[in-house]
Amino acid sequence: MEALATNKEENSTCMIGDRSTSDVVVRLRTQEGRDDWLYCHSEVLVKNCKYFADRLSESWPTCQILDSRNCVDVYCQELDFNYHVNLIRLLYVVIDGSVDDLWHGVRNALGILQVAVELGCPQIITACVNYLEAATWEEAEEEEILKIVPRLGLQAEPVLARLQPVNKSAIISIFVSALRFATSSPPPLMNDLKCSTQEQLEYMITEDDDAPLLTADDNIKHEVKECVNRLFSRFNSSLIALSCDSMESLSEAGNIQLFQSYLTDLAWICQILSKLDIMRELVEHWFDASEKIVKVLEQGSSTIEVIEIKLRAIEVTSKVLEAIGYGTVILPTVKRLQVMKAWLPFVRVTKPLIDSATINCENAVMLKIDGELWQSLESSFVSIILALPSGDQAEVLTEWLGNEYIKYPDLSEAFEVWCYRSKVAKRRLSLIGDEHVVTNAI
Repeated sequence: MEALATNKEENSTCMIGDRSTSDVVVRLRTQEGRDDWLYCHSEVLVKNCKYFADRLSESWPTCQILDSRNCVDVYCQELDFNYHVNLIRLLYVVIDGSVDDLWHGVRNALGILQVAVELGCPQIITACVNYLEAATWEEAEEEEILKIVPRLGLQAEPVLARLQPVNKSAIISIFVSALRFATSSPPPLMNDLKCSTQEQLEYMITEDDDAPLLTADDNIKHEVKECVNRLFSRFNSSLIALSCDSMESLSEAGNIQLFQSYLTDLAWICQILSKLDIMRELVEHWFDASEKIVKVLEQGSSTIEVIEIKLRAIEVTSKVLEAIGYGTVILPTVKRLQVMKAWLPFVRVTKPLIDSATINCENAVMLKIDGELWQSLESSFVSIILALPSGDQAEVLTEWLGNEYIKYPDLSEAFEVWCYRSKVAKRRLSLIGDEHVVTNAI
């Protein structure tokens, strides 16, 4: 405490630039020819800075040369000039952690820190590090810190603490907590927070310029499945309640907002399940509930709210059919045919309603449609049809060719493949039979 009080007293009696009491001049010089003189006091410089302590000591080689102890040159880059001036001014300020407004922002503190490390000013280094470690960084400032601080050695390392990789257990904990919240049903006022959480969960497991933050193991996949099961259980309860009110239209139902929220969450969770290759649970849940979902949705009128609900259901269906159509989830023929027959009529009738609402309705902004949704659905229908037995294909295509909504989905590709396969079927099978006879004869 006595040393601190003494230091405060000394510094209070010395003022930078006071020529009447100054006993040393610090010349800041740049390669561009700038040469500024700062009138300083050796007692302040020596006490707080190793560079000046060395230059003003008796052991410095040129200390006996005339005026060498009265003038100390400091060479710097033009870009760093102001940082050197600020550092010398700070040598006159007691840095004991009680003053927080000395740095004038992150960039200035970072510049001063570089000079303090270069000239050996431990007290200022500590104060700069403490400030930078606690301050809020903008993205550009963070990039600058990453370029500069690692070069400054161990004394500056605390600044990088918030940028260090997190251990796996911490990542898993936050992922699981976020997932449980993202698949919950919080009050409507928390919807923005919930959407933000969902976005970050997708980011955590997405491979972009960097590897995913989290690689899912069996335990994580199990947790995700449990969240899906709980979400679908709530959705199914809402669906049953709507099904029971058979005399009431969907637009008049009391829990329409909750039902829509569940559909939105299911559409989102498909993104997570697809990335983790665990779509089967949702596909099976959706298959079991498809007929009931379609029945409830068909009760709805053409209000924008009901059309939006239908769109959300189609978004989930698109992901489910994509998983089935491309073999991500394997279902037997009967189930594939059943799920397609449940959703194909609904989609072909609902698409014109959505297209019309998007064009004509003032609230069309509510209908956030992925531009690839309809194309993806059409491709999935074609893939599922082409994987059915030829007789079932013929049944589906016959119904399509006689339907007024023949334009969408366009099953021309499936029709072309069916025609080709049917025409060459006898020849192909006869060739297979001939090969079988030859093989047996050999």
